[in-house]
Amino acid sequence: MHELIAAPFLDSHLVLRPGSGNGMKIPRHRYLELTDAPADSPVPGWLAAAADRAFGLDLNGRPLSPNVLVRRPSPYGYVRASYELNLGCNYDCEHCYLGLKRFEGLSWPDREKLLHTMRDAGVLWVQLTGGEPLIDRLFPDVYRLAYELGMMISVSSNGSRLSDPRILDLLTTLRPYRLTVSVYGASEASYDGMTRRRGSYRKFLKGLDAAHEAGLPVQLSVVVSERNADEVEAMVAMATERGFSHHVYVNMSPTIQGDGSVLVTQSQEHLRERKPFSGCNAGHTFFHADPFGRASICKIGRDDAIDLITEGTEGLARLGEVADRLMLRTGGCSGCALSGSCTVCRPLAKQYQQAKAPLKMYCQHGRREEVAP
Repeated sequence: MHELIAAPFLDSHLVLRPGSGNGMKIPRHRYLELTDAPADSPVPGWLAAAADRAFGLDLNGRPLSPNVLVRRPSPYGYVRASYELNLGCNYDCEHCYLGLKRFEGLSWPDREKLLHTMRDAGVLWVQLTGGEPLIDRLFPDVYRLAYELGMMISVSSNGSRLSDPRILDLLTTLRPYRLTVSVYGASEASYDGMTRRRGSYRKFLKGLDAAHEAGLPVQLSVVVSERNADEVEAMVAMATERGFSHHVYVNMSPTIQGDGSVLVTQSQEHLRERKPFSGCNAGHTFFHADPFGRASICKIGRDDAIDLITEGTEGLARLGEVADRLMLRTGGCSGCALSGSCTVCRPLAKQYQQAKAPLKMYCQHGRREEVAP
């Protein structure tokens, strides 16, 4: 298996080490040197020295292949993607934006095709998510193939299966660069209450400790709700005590079906005002694939999805136009005088509107009404 990945990244070229958050930029002529070198030639001295400095990796005298996987350029320019393996989950969280959690997904041949399509589109970083990806029966196969194709993998999980020896062996042998684990409480009562699954807190702690003992690169997503609002400091302590990084999330979103009932789970005292939306690369350098291989600009903007199983990489040529169209402030936001300072993107605003959410949750007009004389 490869030790390094050399790949184009937008207008530059990178050398990355699977499982590491570090990387290095190399000049174009060095990248071309690697693409032209015979597979059985030794790793160039400049790369061996750089790998030693950056990663503590000794490649002196070793052959280029299989030690360095050289990714070929792609005309499509996509560098990141997320793949929702399955919407099914072993939890039934009251705040979940996915709404209906059905166990449905692609067959293995189609998953192979999807991953190869991602590789051919230029995807270098891929997020495997769900539902809960670790309970998907084909997760190990998907993970292994994405790794073999030269992708830097992150996994988003609830942590309930991290103590499974088969999962742990896979993630420690072929290491992800990040393992994002959501935390829903610092006590059994709040955690099990939020997931609506008895025993989920104990499974979470067991998985978290297993990941810590294995030295996996965990980042905790601290999800704050009305149910666990008094445990924020304790949830953050779970990360700091184990040396994990963390992010705190307080604003919930309507479900992808436009159901706003999940919004009542928000902790009103912890809600934050979002920064003004200034655009993003969704649909241009990033895309999302759902369990059926349909590519959309992101997890929120799922309209006008492109079927990558039938269209392949060529279908992605239309995604940029889809993104530009979805980002226009149309429909309920048409003619808005405050659009320049809006705190949410158009697809997210549309979800709030479909959910008939109060304006104050996503719109400056709502907040102005609150302070109006």
